[in-house]
Amino acid sequence: MRFKVLTLNSIAAKGIDRLPRDRYEVGPEVAQPDAVLVRSADMHALEIPPSLKAVARAGAGTNNIPVAALSRRGVPVFTAPGANANAVKELVLAGLFLAARHICQAWDFVRGLELDGEALEAAVEQGKKRFVGHELPGRILGVVGLGAIGVEVANAAHLLGMRVLGYDPQITVQRAWQLSSGVEQALSLEDLFSRADAVTLHVPLTPETRAMVHAGRLRLMREGATLLNFARGGIVDEEAVIAALDSGKLSAYVCDFPSARTRNHPRVVALPHLGASTSEAEENCAMMVADTLRDFLEHGNIRHSVNFPEAALPRVPGTSRIAIANSNVPNMVGQISTRLAEAGLNIADLLNKSKGEVAYTLVDIDGRVPAGLIGRIGEIEGVLSVRAV
Repeated sequence: MRFKVLTLNSIAAKGIDRLPRDRYEVGPEVAQPDAVLVRSADMHALEIPPSLKAVARAGAGTNNIPVAALSRRGVPVFTAPGANANAVKELVLAGLFLAARHICQAWDFVRGLELDGEALEAAVEQGKKRFVGHELPGRILGVVGLGAIGVEVANAAHLLGMRVLGYDPQITVQRAWQLSSGVEQALSLEDLFSRADAVTLHVPLTPETRAMVHAGRLRLMREGATLLNFARGGIVDEEAVIAALDSGKLSAYVCDFPSARTRNHPRVVALPHLGASTSEAEENCAMMVADTLRDFLEHGNIRHSVNFPEAALPRVPGTSRIAIANSNVPNMVGQISTRLAEAGLNIADLLNKSKGEVAYTLVDIDGRVPAGLIGRIGEIEGVLSVRAV
């Protein structure tokens, strides 16, 4: 079988090369695709073809993807968690230094001096006192969100000599193992904001996190604190941040999401969404999602999906595999097993996992999948998608 993959953005060549040409047709003009590879293109207005089996984003966020609509169709959405973590970490650290030493403001000051010789030297000496900063060792950094990026930021800041507070009630065991033992646990967001000299945000934009940095939490911060946002613009209440900057409660806001109100504010350093904009990060993301997508299309395995459970089952020699996505309701496995028994098939191995309202089942049967079986399973109420792998 040859799979068809539609690309909605330019995808790093190292990622595309992971999809063998003899098994994959890949490009921006592919019709009736089995999968979509995307970076930043907005898919919300895109008509979803009946052929679509998966969407893979070469990045971490999914704001540009209609995840809920795809879930209802039984289509998993894959991302590349951690593939761009080092790139974002480096930019966050750069943001800390920019804010601590007022580097952007000082640079603008020097660029505006249309002087020369002794006059320039005198103006520089006179003006530099306006940009006295502070050093990072001993300062307290609060890290909100301890996923792949948050953990790297926390560990790097600790190595710089900062005290680091971390907050993430949903931290995974894997990330906890990666976190430096020197990182302290904040008991709540209020605890973190009240103790930190600087706060950096590393959570996805969801209804729960929208405007999580609001006036009440900003009031808890120390005078002259720094806020860094390289996650998503909507996580902060922009009006509250501007008020905190104007009052001096915040000395700096460093973000990756310029707006009409922030881009010219004297205490804001707004960058053009550079977080993952390195050639290394783009290549890492592309390679990771290409491998994930290939494993799903060829074997039905699911890893790094935002809307489906993790589900990976080793192939049993001499068997055929059926992959089924369905609503997470009782007796689905029983009904699927009944269809297999009616066809006189023996189950060699089976895996069933669920995540929220979606469940996913991999079934390995002895021999080949008989004609008509996929259709009969698809007729079960609650089955969202089914295919022979």
